[in-house]
Amino acid sequence: MCAGDLLLLHASPVYYGLGIQRGDGSAVVVIPGFLGTDLYVSHLHAWLERIGYRPYLSNIGLNAECPNLLIRYRLGATVDKALKETGRKIHLIGHSLGGVIARSLAAQRPKDIASVISLGAPLRGTVLHQFALKAATAVRKQILDEHGPRVLPECYTPRCTCDFVSCLQCTMPASVAQTAIYTRDDGIVDWRYCTTGDVAVDCEVPGTHLGLVFNPSVYNIIARRLAEASEQE
Repeated sequence: MCAGDLLLLHASPVYYGLGIQRGDGSAVVVIPGFLGTDLYVSHLHAWLERIGYRPYLSNIGLNAECPNLLIRYRLGATVDKALKETGRKIHLIGHSLGGVIARSLAAQRPKDIASVISLGAPLRGTVLHQFALKAATAVRKQILDEHGPRVLPECYTPRCTCDFVSCLQCTMPASVAQTAIYTRDDGIVDWRYCTTGDVAVDCEVPGTHLGLVFNPSVYNIIARRLAEASEQE
């Protein structure tokens, strides 16, 4: 994120809930991207509460861990808490890798998830900037060193066969509303991999990869798609 992104967000009427569809009190879990924490999605979290939803931070810590373990032990616990406290299906919003994790979780628990909104998430492959590839290699080594037999040998690669990866290859149930937000000026992920190929799902916005979390155009789409998904429950 740059200061300009945050400044433009705070200057937008959308950020203050003006002229957008209001929430119905349903739960929304926000998931940070690769090497990110809940801290950098705090503006999105606060905005969701301001427009009438009940947002939850992911509580996954640093997103530099085996996604399968994150879903099973941390993110799954957050979803369980949201289900218990609201008694309704959960909406998931994930940035970058967080969007991929959200999609896998929804495929694993479709009865609990109302919608998935991904922001610059490489849903169809992993063509990344060299910096991101080097960082992912370092994270993979750390995962294997820390967890050993608790993870598969191909952990943190597309060749892994864990539940996280295998569920990404499944067709998303029709009951889960999908939105894939992307920008052609991403700069980190090849934007073509951030789309589903379905014009009813894919939404293009201007901006950069990191700026998607602070982008007024993104917030406007999120408000509209959450409202539409809630109406379909």
